[in-house]
Amino acid sequence: PDKTTCKGANCSLGSIDLEFVIDGSGSIASNEFLQLKTFLIKMIEFFNVGPKATRLGLIQYSNSIQNVFSLKTYQNKADMIDSVRKVKQLRGRTRTGLAIKYIVDTAFTEAQGARPPGKHIPRVAVIVTDGRPQDGVIKVAARARKAGIEIYSVGVGSADVKSLRAMASPPLQDHVFTLKNFKLIEQFDKTFREKLCNQDPCAQGKHGCQQLCVRTPGSYHCDCHKGYTLNPDKTTCKAEDL
Repeated sequence: PDKTTCKGANCSLGSIDLEFVIDGSGSIASNEFLQLKTFLIKMIEFFNVGPKATRLGLIQYSNSIQNVFSLKTYQNKADMIDSVRKVKQLRGRTRTGLAIKYIVDTAFTEAQGARPPGKHIPRVAVIVTDGRPQDGVIKVAARARKAGIEIYSVGVGSADVKSLRAMASPPLQDHVFTLKNFKLIEQFDKTFREKLCNQDPCAQGKHGCQQLCVRTPGSYHCDCHKGYTLNPDKTTCKAEDL
């Protein structure tokens, strides 16, 4: 059985389509960008990655958008981590509004690997930035939230708190984080994992699913591995006839 449990930051989440959206502007020093990449690698190592589990994407932004990898690019952690290690900082300005527009119009489309809305798989964006956006974020962030994208905003150093709050989903106390410097982000993965776990019914260990627990907004449903079908009880699985 693949039942999930949750003990502090040690939990297994249900299915999520999750995009990391990282600021690669020139105000971030080279060593700070490396620390940000360490955070990303720790987060990737945590997730249960797969077509029926969590799909991960990574976007870097400054003046322009770099789609490092989309939700459909990789299905294993090793390739994702290798891609993170190879990514080079863009530098330039902090166009956070442009990045949010990209996740709404492109990143969370089925063409890029997002699952259809009818599947009720949560769409989550984690935006990490160190400064004040040099374009508008209020309207485009509202459009993202209206489209069903849950936004977490993580501000490091001199990040503008007002902008972080304007971007994030409610309740703000669960979706806005501020860190004094990039050195702290290397340990922030534990705090953030725990926050995700506490909001995921699949991570609580009381769902009763025999194989897969699929998170939906505020709820969940059970699913089965390839070669199995869900029984009428909606919790257990049986092997398919060959």
